[in-house]
Amino acid sequence: MFPRLAEQYRSVVHDLVMSLQALAKSLQNSNVAATCYICGDGRDGQGASFVANLGDNHMVRFLVSDFGISWVESRNGHELVKLEGAEAIQELQRVAQVLQTPQHTSGKAPKREKGAVTGA
Repeated sequence: MFPRLAEQYRSVVHDLVMSLQALAKSLQNSNVAATCYICGDGRDGQGASFVANLGDNHMVRFLVSDFGISWVESRNGHELVKLEGAEAIQELQRVAQVLQTPQHTSGKAPKREKGAVTGA
């Protein structure tokens, strides 16, 4: 059972790495500052660091590896929110949706409400 669970987790990490690469490229094409750095060759583990600038010194960082998944949101260099695991993935989904809306890509920065970034 445990080897199967470990393999499923590695599969999730691989899928997240691929999704982060695609998200960074999509955001860059929409003139949003975003990067995704990949580490590992996929055989002995893999990981990625995704960073996006939400404007007004507001940054998000999503880290994924065989060791864990985390989300850190900061403004002016001060950490606002840190999430791990499934919560980190859900926050990434919410922010990705906001950043990919036409309203945001037209230059309007998202604002934060109750622990989540919104596009309003």
